[in-house]
Amino acid sequence: MRVNGRVARLGESADPERDRIELDGRPLELGERAYWILHKPRGVLSTRRDPQGRTTLLELLPPEARRLRLFPVGRLDLDSEGLVLLTNDGALAQKLLHPSYESEKEYVVTVRGAPSPAALRRLAAGLRLEPGGRPTAPAGVARLASGERSGEARLRIVLREGRKRQIRRSLALLGHPVLRLVRVRIGPLRIRDLPPGAARALGAAERAALRRYAERQLAPQARAAATEIRPGREARKQPPRKPESR
Repeated sequence: MRVNGRVARLGESADPERDRIELDGRPLELGERAYWILHKPRGVLSTRRDPQGRTTLLELLPPEARRLRLFPVGRLDLDSEGLVLLTNDGALAQKLLHPSYESEKEYVVTVRGAPSPAALRRLAAGLRLEPGGRPTAPAGVARLASGERSGEARLRIVLREGRKRQIRRSLALLGHPVLRLVRVRIGPLRIRDLPPGAARALGAAERAALRRYAERQLAPQARAAATEIRPGREARKQPPRKPESR
Protein backbone atom coordinates (compact mmCIF):
# COMPACT_ATOMS: atom_id res chain seq x y z
CA MET A 1 0.00 0.00 0.00
CA ARG A 2 1.20 3.52 -0.83
CA VAL A 3 0.11 6.85 0.66
CA ASN A 4 0.83 9.95 -1.44
CA GLY A 5 3.32 8.02 -3.56
CA ARG A 6 5.37 6.37 -0.81
CA VAL A 7 5.13 2.97 0.87
CA ALA A 8 2.97 3.18 3.99
CA ARG A 9 4.56 2.24 7.31
CA LEU A 10 2.96 -0.21 9.72
CA GLY A 11 0.50 1.65 11.96
CA GLU A 12 0.51 4.80 9.81
CA SER A 13 -2.83 6.56 9.40
CA ALA A 14 -4.21 8.27 6.31
CA ASP A 15 -7.30 10.30 5.49
CA PRO A 16 -8.98 8.92 2.33
CA GLU A 17 -10.59 12.33 1.74
CA ARG A 18 -7.23 14.18 1.60
CA ASP A 19 -4.53 11.56 0.89
CA ARG A 20 -3.97 9.52 -2.26
CA ILE A 21 -4.06 5.88 -1.22
CA GLU A 22 -3.01 3.11 -3.61
CA LEU A 23 -3.44 -0.63 -3.11
CA ASP A 24 -1.51 -2.90 -5.49
CA GLY A 25 -0.82 0.11 -7.72
CA ARG A 26 -4.46 1.12 -8.05
CA PRO A 27 -6.17 4.08 -6.36
CA LEU A 28 -8.34 3.05 -3.44
CA GLU A 29 -11.79 4.39 -4.14
CA LEU A 30 -13.61 6.13 -1.31
CA GLY A 31 -17.06 4.67 -0.88
CA GLU A 32 -19.77 5.49 1.61
CA ARG A 33 -18.60 4.91 5.14
CA ALA A 34 -20.63 2.22 6.85
CA TYR A 35 -20.93 1.07 10.47
CA TRP A 36 -22.54 -2.21 11.49
CA ILE A 37 -22.73 -4.23 14.68
CA LEU A 38 -23.02 -8.01 14.87
CA HIS A 39 -23.74 -10.42 17.70
CA LYS A 40 -21.00 -13.02 17.26
CA PRO A 41 -22.04 -16.52 18.35
CA ARG A 42 -19.62 -18.95 19.91
CA GLY A 43 -17.64 -20.90 17.30
CA VAL A 44 -17.53 -18.12 14.68
CA LEU A 45 -14.18 -16.64 13.61
CA SER A 46 -13.61 -12.88 13.87
CA THR A 47 -12.06 -12.68 10.40
CA ARG A 48 -13.14 -11.92 6.85
CA ARG A 49 -12.33 -15.41 5.55
CA ASP A 50 -10.83 -18.68 6.74
CA PRO A 51 -8.65 -21.06 4.64
CA GLN A 52 -10.06 -24.01 6.61
CA GLY A 53 -13.62 -23.15 5.63
CA ARG A 54 -14.87 -22.34 9.12
CA THR A 55 -17.71 -19.85 9.58
CA THR A 56 -16.59 -16.21 9.72
CA LEU A 57 -18.25 -12.95 10.70
CA LEU A 58 -18.77 -11.83 7.12
CA GLU A 59 -20.81 -14.92 6.34
CA LEU A 60 -23.36 -13.76 8.93
CA LEU A 61 -23.84 -10.36 7.28
CA PRO A 62 -26.76 -9.71 4.92
CA PRO A 63 -25.90 -9.27 1.20
CA GLU A 64 -26.16 -5.47 1.32
CA ALA A 65 -23.50 -5.36 4.06
CA ARG A 66 -21.10 -7.79 2.36
CA ARG A 67 -20.73 -5.41 -0.58
CA LEU A 68 -19.41 -2.62 1.69
CA ARG A 69 -15.96 -4.14 2.30
CA LEU A 70 -16.46 -4.10 6.06
CA PHE A 71 -13.82 -5.37 8.46
CA PRO A 72 -14.07 -6.11 12.20
CA VAL A 73 -12.63 -3.56 14.63
CA GLY A 74 -10.73 -5.87 16.95
CA ARG A 75 -11.53 -9.50 17.57
CA LEU A 76 -13.26 -11.93 19.86
CA ASP A 77 -11.70 -15.37 20.17
CA LEU A 78 -13.45 -18.45 18.82
CA ASP A 79 -15.08 -19.41 22.13
CA SER A 80 -16.25 -15.88 23.01
CA GLU A 81 -19.54 -14.24 22.08
CA GLY A 82 -21.06 -10.83 21.80
CA LEU A 83 -20.72 -7.42 20.22
CA VAL A 84 -18.46 -6.82 17.21
CA LEU A 85 -18.21 -3.52 15.34
CA LEU A 86 -17.61 -3.72 11.59
CA THR A 87 -16.79 -0.73 9.41
CA ASN A 88 -14.91 0.44 6.32
CA ASP A 89 -13.77 3.61 8.13
CA GLY A 90 -10.08 2.93 8.70
CA ALA A 91 -9.36 6.19 10.53
CA LEU A 92 -12.06 5.57 13.12
CA ALA A 93 -11.02 1.93 13.53
CA GLN A 94 -7.44 2.94 14.26
CA LYS A 95 -8.51 5.36 16.98
CA LEU A 96 -10.64 2.70 18.65
CA LEU A 97 -7.83 0.13 18.49
CA HIS A 98 -4.82 2.28 19.40
CA PRO A 99 -3.72 1.64 23.03
CA SER A 100 -3.30 5.35 23.77
CA TYR A 101 -7.06 5.92 23.35
CA GLU A 102 -7.92 3.32 26.01
CA SER A 103 -11.19 2.44 24.30
CA GLU A 104 -13.56 0.71 26.72
CA LYS A 105 -15.01 -2.76 26.21
CA GLU A 106 -17.44 -4.31 28.65
CA TYR A 107 -17.96 -8.05 29.21
CA VAL A 108 -20.28 -10.31 31.17
CA VAL A 109 -18.25 -13.33 32.24
CA THR A 110 -19.36 -16.58 33.86
CA VAL A 111 -16.63 -18.33 35.86
CA ARG A 112 -16.30 -21.54 37.81
CA GLY A 113 -16.45 -21.04 41.54
CA ALA A 114 -17.02 -17.85 43.52
CA PRO A 115 -14.13 -15.35 43.45
CA SER A 116 -13.43 -13.76 46.80
CA PRO A 117 -13.42 -9.98 47.26
CA ALA A 118 -9.62 -10.18 47.45
CA ALA A 119 -9.49 -11.99 44.09
CA LEU A 120 -11.73 -9.37 42.52
CA ARG A 121 -9.49 -6.61 43.86
CA ARG A 122 -6.45 -8.32 42.32
CA LEU A 123 -8.25 -8.64 38.99
CA ALA A 124 -9.23 -4.97 39.09
CA ALA A 125 -5.74 -3.78 40.05
CA GLY A 126 -3.98 -5.76 37.30
CA LEU A 127 -2.14 -9.08 37.04
CA ARG A 128 1.15 -10.19 35.51
CA LEU A 129 0.17 -12.72 32.87
CA GLU A 130 3.79 -13.81 32.40
CA PRO A 131 6.63 -13.89 34.96
CA GLY A 132 8.34 -10.52 34.91
CA GLY A 133 5.83 -9.13 32.44
CA ARG A 134 3.97 -5.85 32.61
CA PRO A 135 0.78 -6.02 34.70
CA THR A 136 -2.53 -5.63 32.98
CA ALA A 137 -4.08 -2.17 33.17
CA PRO A 138 -6.60 -1.44 35.96
CA ALA A 139 -10.08 -2.66 35.08
CA GLY A 140 -13.61 -2.23 36.34
CA VAL A 141 -14.77 -5.41 38.06
CA ALA A 142 -18.02 -6.24 39.82
CA ARG A 143 -19.94 -9.37 40.68
CA LEU A 144 -23.44 -9.54 39.23
CA ALA A 145 -26.09 -10.65 41.68
CA SER A 146 -28.55 -12.16 39.18
CA GLY A 147 -28.44 -15.17 36.90
CA GLU A 148 -25.88 -17.23 38.84
CA ARG A 149 -25.99 -21.01 39.08
CA SER A 150 -24.60 -23.20 41.84
CA GLY A 151 -20.83 -23.41 41.62
CA GLU A 152 -20.58 -20.45 39.27
CA ALA A 153 -20.34 -16.66 39.43
CA ARG A 154 -21.10 -13.89 36.95
CA LEU A 155 -18.84 -10.86 36.65
CA ARG A 156 -19.01 -7.55 34.83
CA ILE A 157 -15.56 -6.52 33.57
CA VAL A 158 -14.63 -3.27 31.80
CA LEU A 159 -11.26 -3.23 30.02
CA ARG A 160 -9.32 -0.33 28.51
CA GLU A 161 -6.67 -2.50 26.87
CA GLY A 162 -6.89 -5.61 24.72
CA ARG A 163 -4.23 -8.24 25.30
CA LYS A 164 -4.76 -11.65 23.74
CA ARG A 165 -7.24 -13.70 25.80
CA GLN A 166 -6.64 -11.30 28.69
CA ILE A 167 -9.79 -12.06 30.68
CA ARG A 168 -9.48 -15.82 30.31
CA ARG A 169 -5.81 -15.83 31.28
CA SER A 170 -6.33 -13.51 34.25
CA LEU A 171 -9.18 -15.51 35.71
CA ALA A 172 -7.34 -18.79 35.16
CA LEU A 173 -4.46 -17.38 37.24
CA LEU A 174 -6.95 -16.64 40.03
CA GLY A 175 -8.30 -20.21 39.91
CA HIS A 176 -11.64 -19.35 38.32
CA PRO A 177 -11.64 -20.51 34.68
CA VAL A 178 -14.05 -18.82 32.29
CA LEU A 179 -17.13 -20.81 31.33
CA ARG A 180 -18.71 -18.15 29.14
CA LEU A 181 -17.59 -14.72 27.93
CA VAL A 182 -19.92 -12.23 26.25
CA ARG A 183 -18.93 -8.72 25.14
CA VAL A 184 -21.88 -6.41 25.71
CA ARG A 185 -20.42 -2.95 24.98
CA ILE A 186 -17.80 -1.19 22.85
CA GLY A 187 -17.50 2.47 23.87
CA PRO A 188 -21.01 3.93 23.51
CA LEU A 189 -22.38 0.93 21.58
CA ARG A 190 -24.36 -1.74 23.41
CA ILE A 191 -25.52 -5.13 22.21
CA ARG A 192 -28.95 -4.74 23.85
CA ASP A 193 -31.48 -7.18 22.34
CA LEU A 194 -29.59 -8.07 19.14
CA PRO A 195 -29.94 -11.88 18.79
CA PRO A 196 -26.88 -14.13 18.31
CA GLY A 197 -25.89 -14.27 14.65
CA ALA A 198 -27.83 -11.11 13.77
CA ALA A 199 -26.37 -7.86 12.42
CA ARG A 200 -27.68 -4.36 11.75
CA ALA A 201 -26.44 -0.97 10.58
CA LEU A 202 -25.98 1.70 13.21
CA GLY A 203 -28.61 4.40 13.41
CA ALA A 204 -27.83 8.10 13.02
CA ALA A 205 -27.65 8.72 16.78
CA GLU A 206 -25.35 5.72 17.29
CA ARG A 207 -23.04 6.83 14.47
CA ALA A 208 -22.79 10.32 15.94
CA ALA A 209 -22.08 8.92 19.42
CA LEU A 210 -19.38 6.63 18.02
CA ARG A 211 -17.65 9.50 16.20
CA ARG A 212 -17.74 11.67 19.32
CA TYR A 213 -16.30 8.83 21.35
CA ALA A 214 -13.47 8.27 18.86
CA GLU A 215 -12.54 11.95 19.02
CA ARG A 216 -12.72 12.29 22.78
CA GLN A 217 -9.78 13.62 24.78
CA LEU A 218 -10.71 12.90 28.40
CA ALA A 219 -8.26 13.44 31.21
CA PRO A 220 -7.18 10.13 32.84
CA GLN A 221 -8.94 11.00 36.11
CA ALA A 222 -12.20 11.81 34.36
CA ARG A 223 -11.98 8.67 32.24
CA ALA A 224 -11.42 6.48 35.29
CA ALA A 225 -14.27 8.10 37.20
CA ALA A 226 -16.65 7.66 34.28
CA THR A 227 -16.51 3.85 34.45
CA GLU A 228 -15.39 3.11 38.00
CA ILE A 229 -16.76 -0.10 39.45
CA ARG A 230 -15.80 -0.83 43.01
CA PRO A 231 -14.25 -4.32 43.12
CA GLY A 232 -15.80 -6.92 45.35
CA ARG A 233 -19.26 -5.37 45.35
CA GLU A 234 -22.35 -6.33 43.48
CA ALA A 235 -23.14 -4.11 40.54
CA ARG A 236 -26.20 -1.95 40.97
CA LYS A 237 -29.02 -2.67 38.61
CA GLN A 238 -29.24 0.16 36.09
CA PRO A 239 -32.64 1.53 35.06
CA PRO A 240 -33.68 0.60 31.53
CA ARG A 241 -32.58 3.03 28.84
CA LYS A 242 -34.61 4.23 25.92
CA PRO A 243 -33.69 2.38 22.69
CA GLU A 244 -31.34 4.28 20.42
CA SER A 245 -32.53 5.22 16.96
CA ARG A 246 -31.66 2.69 14.29
